Amino acid sequence: MLTHLMAAAGVLGLLTVVPGPDMAVVTRRALLAGSGDALRTVGGIVTGLLLWGVLTVAGLAAVLAASPTAYLTVRLLGAGYLVFLGAQALWRNRRAAPVTGPGPGPAATGRPGNPWRTGLVSNVLNPKIAVFYTGLLPALAPPHLPAALAMALLVLLHTALTLGWLGGYVFLLSRAGRFLHRPRVSRVLGLTTGVVLIGFGLAVATTTG
Repeated sequence: MLTHLMAAAGVLGLLTVVPGPDMAVVTRRALLAGSGDALRTVGGIVTGLLLWGVLTVAGLAAVLAASPTAYLTVRLLGAGYLVFLGAQALWRNRRAAPVTGPGPGPAATGRPGNPWRTGLVSNVLNPKIAVFYTGLLPALAPPHLPAALAMALLVLLHTALTLGWLGGYVFLLSRAGRFLHRPRVSRVLGLTTGVVLIGFGLAVATTTG
């Protein structure tokens, strides 16, 4: 069983560190309101993973993964939300006034909204998680454990890896705060993050798998 768990941790770790919408959402939050809000966004993301895990163990995620209509609905909602976040980042970046000194950069103009909810919604509206949990996790599950227990264990493992990875990423962003919060750098990052979020949204909307 230990061998299976180590192999599963390796696969899940590789999938976790690949840049995706979660990292873009966390980056946007860090630029808007600092590391505290970014960490709360990470909390929302891992809560979304746990919710998907509960649905997977209960069998409901498999229903979504197998239903083209339900999958399309959630996919388009998720894509629309990512595009909205990207457009919002670009708008705030355009309206931002230059600042000096440490703290949230120019992109922090206005109220960015609840960070935990932002992370939760962006993750819950990602139907790829349902497909990932129902398609890949069973293949990684230790064969000597009951199916529900094995799936729950892998979901907790994935959640812990995500929390550690994104939390470490926020720490690195905070350590580079003085550089990232220079007006010119912050504007470039705000623009890049907005474009990336919109790009992820369009990719989610147009994907067929």
